Amino acid sequence: MQHHIRPCQAAACPPLALVPDSAERAWSRAAIALLQGDGHRSSDTHLLKPLFSGLGGVSIYLKDESTHPTGSLKHRLARSLFLYGICNGRIGPGTTLVEASSGSTAVSEAYFAKLLGLRFIAVMPRSTSRQKIEAIQSFGGECHFVEAAGDVYDESLRVAHQTGGYYLDQFTNAERATDWRGGNNIAESIFRQMESEEHPIPEWLVMSAGTGGTSATLGRYIRYRNLETRLCVVDVENSAFYDAWRTGDMQTVAAGSRIEGIGRPRVEPSFVPGVIDHMIRVPDAASIAAAHVLSERLFRQIGGSTGTNFFGACWIAATMLRAGRRGSIVTLICDSGQRYADTFFNPDWLRESGIDIAPYRRMIERFLDHGEFIGPEL
Repeated sequence: MQHHIRPCQAAACPPLALVPDSAERAWSRAAIALLQGDGHRSSDTHLLKPLFSGLGGVSIYLKDESTHPTGSLKHRLARSLFLYGICNGRIGPGTTLVEASSGSTAVSEAYFAKLLGLRFIAVMPRSTSRQKIEAIQSFGGECHFVEAAGDVYDESLRVAHQTGGYYLDQFTNAERATDWRGGNNIAESIFRQMESEEHPIPEWLVMSAGTGGTSATLGRYIRYRNLETRLCVVDVENSAFYDAWRTGDMQTVAAGSRIEGIGRPRVEPSFVPGVIDHMIRVPDAASIAAAHVLSERLFRQIGGSTGTNFFGACWIAATMLRAGRRGSIVTLICDSGQRYADTFFNPDWLRESGIDIAPYRRMIERFLDHGEFIGPEL
């Protein structure tokens, strides 16, 4: 038996009405357009190739992330974290944003918060450099201080709860927020810029770990593209990453690094040890010495984390020279040294901290100029 649905009588059916557009969705569309515009303007930073006479057939390239609008590699991460929060429905008009940071990420997040008209609170150690604090405040961000680096996590959660805000949580979300397969991420940009070089497929990428998100992106992209390139992650004193990678114990804890922006007192969720081919622990004196040497050869100051990267790249180059190999190595300039005028580039601070960079300076300069082996096994 067939059943027929009778058209309803006009009097019995409610009139059709347009579903009103959501104000929050309209805000999200406008916010994403602003973030995408920033990405188009600033994502493809320069790839530098300094000439070092002692390196022979090994070339070191430097991806200069300090040229982003907020002056550091963290500009990419901050934009990705904002997009991640908006697309997951966690950031909307009027959302208070909270972040745990040692400085550079918070500077970039303060910039994007101002771009979108949102309140931003950075939870950071009191020891954070004055220049970074002033940069955060210049974008309208607020600084909330803790005494110990390990306190930033719980305090960020507390502040977010207290304000009814959203914890951006770079240390958990860094590897989730970036599409490691492509989409103009930093790995894709590096390999595209290397295409016309003598050795277009680098023997090694060298990267330090802060959240672990950039090294995860680089390592995953290398595997996804089925490239022969290997990834070396450089870690610093009093950081948990190196020991965790070496032992496999992801519960490793440490005191926390004095090289701002990298090294952590715990193993962060975004750290992916399975994509790392080799790790090196770099002494703080070597990181700072390398920052001084490279600053002089680039004719502008670069930061301590870049010094760590550069020392690691020199160590890898030394192993290649020993083995008679030619090829390219790529690492990153993370930020400008101007943010560390009171610390890494201050002789009084170095002396008070008991850091003697002179032996490492001589070692690095001899290697760059004459190819002499850089020093002890790492």
